Amino acid sequence: MTVTPDRPTPNAAADPAGPTIIDRFVAANREYAVDFRDGGMDARPVQRIAVVACMDARLDLFAALGLALGDAHVIRNAGGVVTDDTIRSLTISQRALGTRSIALIHHTGCGLLGLTEDFRRELELEVGQRPQWAVEAFVDLDGDVRQSMQRVRTSPFLPHTDDVRGFVFDVHTGLLREIR
Repeated sequence: MTVTPDRPTPNAAADPAGPTIIDRFVAANREYAVDFRDGGMDARPVQRIAVVACMDARLDLFAALGLALGDAHVIRNAGGVVTDDTIRSLTISQRALGTRSIALIHHTGCGLLGLTEDFRRELELEVGQRPQWAVEAFVDLDGDVRQSMQRVRTSPFLPHTDDVRGFVFDVHTGLLREIR
């Protein structure tokens, strides 16, 4: 199972005797909680939007989209593709929590570009069990954004599909390019 990242992967557990990355998260959370004040926000996003995007660590969606805490639901997965679980989250977002708009954001240099279903087969050989999920890899970035928009627009579970837009985020320039 060969995956080639854009850059070398840092070894988060390089010193087995020292704190792990999760230990550092817990410590950072304790520092964060010292000044934390409950702003009384509701679970419903202020901007009434859900954003579906890739899990890629290079995408700082709040900064790139000018969002503040409480503005939007942000749903992230590998590739930012619209899967059954994405539809589940969007359905809850709309029907229970009042969102009306959906922005879909893929990006350049995505790890799913060029990956194939061979990934699943190799994984099955390695662990002895076939994953129930599809890789959802793609070779045409714009085409996959269009496919994701179509999946959202045709879902019978989503009552608000009139404001669905798709974009490709350029990881080198920080700019969004709209896909129609």
